[in-house]
Amino acid sequence: MKFIIQRELLMESIQHVMKAISARTAIPILTGLKIEVKNDGIKLTGSDSDISIESFIPKEENGIVNIDQMEPGSIVVQAKYFPEIVRKLPQKTVEIESDDLLKVTIRSGTAEFHLNGQDADEYPQLPHLQTENSFDLPTDLLKNLIKQTVFAVSTVETRPILTGVNIKIEDGFLYFIATDSHRLASRQIPLESNTQNLTFSNVVIPGKSLNELNKILEETEDPIEISVTENQVLFRTKHLYFLSRLLDGNYPETSRLIPEQSKTILYGQTKELLQSIDRASLLAKESRNNVVRLQTKPSNLVEISSNSPEIGQVVEEVTAKSIEGEELKISFSAKYMMDALKAIENEQVKIEFTGAMRPFIIRPVDNDQILQLILPVRTY
Repeated sequence: MKFIIQRELLMESIQHVMKAISARTAIPILTGLKIEVKNDGIKLTGSDSDISIESFIPKEENGIVNIDQMEPGSIVVQAKYFPEIVRKLPQKTVEIESDDLLKVTIRSGTAEFHLNGQDADEYPQLPHLQTENSFDLPTDLLKNLIKQTVFAVSTVETRPILTGVNIKIEDGFLYFIATDSHRLASRQIPLESNTQNLTFSNVVIPGKSLNELNKILEETEDPIEISVTENQVLFRTKHLYFLSRLLDGNYPETSRLIPEQSKTILYGQTKELLQSIDRASLLAKESRNNVVRLQTKPSNLVEISSNSPEIGQVVEEVTAKSIEGEELKISFSAKYMMDALKAIENEQVKIEFTGAMRPFIIRPVDNDQILQLILPVRTY
């Protein structure tokens, strides 16, 4: 196996697949990174058996030659050393070759490294999914869906199913839903008409997988294909293949958590509320759960405060656009509220309360597709 390639291009692909490689894995060869040279380009693969990532570099693209002097073959290199070596090479191009004894030579300028490789035939084959359950989304829209929900997954392993995001398709709508049982984040979008017959509900993708995928994907409108089977999901773009296992178990029915009617509705500026809660949380950090209080006042004023006996207190009044319904005092986690407001991609926000001890809903004004729900904290 042999090839000469632009170092930056190789480094970009290495960084993608490294996100799937773990030093702690039951299968020793998976601590390595697989390189395959074919006539049309180079494929790099990384896997920890939960996530698998393939990145393809075409021989030439848009008339630009990326790879020279290619001799087909494959090898597994040590992921602990190979990326660092490539990153620190002196020249813009790098030549890599391996011999029959699985020795890998890396050359760039006057620098030359020799690494021991492993037989690529021993590397587990990734399944290439064939499924009816496939649909396309623009990549930047998928990134948005992830960003607006994944922060609400549980970080506690006691209920593993809640560490993932539930994806479902019903009646031509795609839903992303995440909850840690104290808060809920959900986003829905209408799908293209050619997916009308597609439905699935109990598909739960680990939050960790979605976070890694989000880091790799670029902000582009190019389509990404999403394919779902019983226990795996595949995200595929032109040059990337990202496979993740799904979580086992039944995702809880979250729709019944959402209150049907509200007693107090607050309309306000998203950024102003976010900054005010951020300031109030400065003194709440010491307390056990970073609690901030919100109280509605006459003439559309909202008092946001926090009190920490050992440190002091902060009180701030924010003018809401309007407040409808009953007066309200409520306490909640500042972190949860800030996460929720950051996910509202709209200047105006609508918050619907149904009492001091009932979950409340945060949405952008004029957009029912994004919904954040938070359970309050009992403080009095």
